[in-house]
Amino acid sequence: MKDKLMKMLKEREEEMIEIRRYLHENPELSFKEEKTAKYIADFYEGKDVEIETNVGNGYGIVVTVKGGKSGKTIALRADFDALPIKEEADVPYKSKNEGVMHACGHDAHTAYLLVLADCLIQLKGEIAGIVKIIHQHAEEQPPGGAKSIVEAGFLDDVDAIFGIHVLPMAPAGTVGYHSGYSFNGRAYFKLQLQASGGHGSSPHKANDAIVAGAYFVTAAQTIVSRRVNPNNAGVVTIGSFDGKGTFNVIKDSIELEGDIRYSNEEAMDVIQKEIHRIVNGIEELFGVTCDLTYEPDYPPLYNDPELTAFVADTLKEIEDEDITEVKEFPKMAPSDDFAYYLEKVPGSYFYIGCTPKGVEEPYFNHHPKFDIDEDSILVAAKSVGHVLCSYLDKDEISS
Repeated sequence: MKDKLMKMLKEREEEMIEIRRYLHENPELSFKEEKTAKYIADFYEGKDVEIETNVGNGYGIVVTVKGGKSGKTIALRADFDALPIKEEADVPYKSKNEGVMHACGHDAHTAYLLVLADCLIQLKGEIAGIVKIIHQHAEEQPPGGAKSIVEAGFLDDVDAIFGIHVLPMAPAGTVGYHSGYSFNGRAYFKLQLQASGGHGSSPHKANDAIVAGAYFVTAAQTIVSRRVNPNNAGVVTIGSFDGKGTFNVIKDSIELEGDIRYSNEEAMDVIQKEIHRIVNGIEELFGVTCDLTYEPDYPPLYNDPELTAFVADTLKEIEDEDITEVKEFPKMAPSDDFAYYLEKVPGSYFYIGCTPKGVEEPYFNHHPKFDIDEDSILVAAKSVGHVLCSYLDKDEISS
């Protein structure tokens, strides 16, 4: 079956590219992907497959391919939402939706998985097991779509899950992997600070919200340097400090917003505890009132070591002209709600090199000039296809 699948994927490479370009031209934001979801659902219309739409808390789609033989159940996931970014890339398939762009490669993810799924449907009689295709909405915006799909029970019978992300860290043909904690977790916070304003000439008759807020900014930066274990990683970013006022008036209220990243659950717990502790101290120190909103978004992404070793070994052992190198990638600082799937079932999230040809310093994901080498789409389809076939064929997975 694997040889047939690889031949089919190779023959449909141009179709994958066409799908990717259509999606790139017609991006939609998280939780607003109505037309994209319809496009995906229409792709499966008339095919011998089970399809469920509007799954989870948005426009998610789950397609179940039941093989002709008994076996394990495996899930594959691709996200399909875009970002609120105005595209600056000079490409013929530039976004037609002003201010919205596929700047993270989710168009490529969806394109490869649609065609791979269609090929699997055609070969379903030879599949020993069940393949669940998860087209996931809203990866980019918390609370995301993954958690709601897990809570809806779509992974309850799944033995393992795999997914990929295109990254311009290597040329097309390169597949990367990383075992254990691989993407950071993320949290959001907002601090509303209420003091008592006054005349700029009489600070003793007022409580200055800006001074208290500035102290918070400084103190928060000591959390990672003085509280987080040096063997762990953490980032505290103050992305917004809204204290606009008048030059000679002591401000009575401000609002701050921030982004938290952490490499594992230990760092997550420490940072959350310290943020609350600093806020409580500021209330006492400056005589102000603080209203803190702290919302953990996505957990750290943990790749199962045995399944990640299985992915790496599988792809290193094959002879495929389109997969030229398989190597370990470093741990990544971004976050991804694929982590929720990996909390539910073992799996591995691996990476597909997509650096455009002839480019030495590519624009990274989320940049307005982000683009990919479209050869990477076939590499994604083949890599996941090889892993799927090998996993369904093996009785046990061991490192």
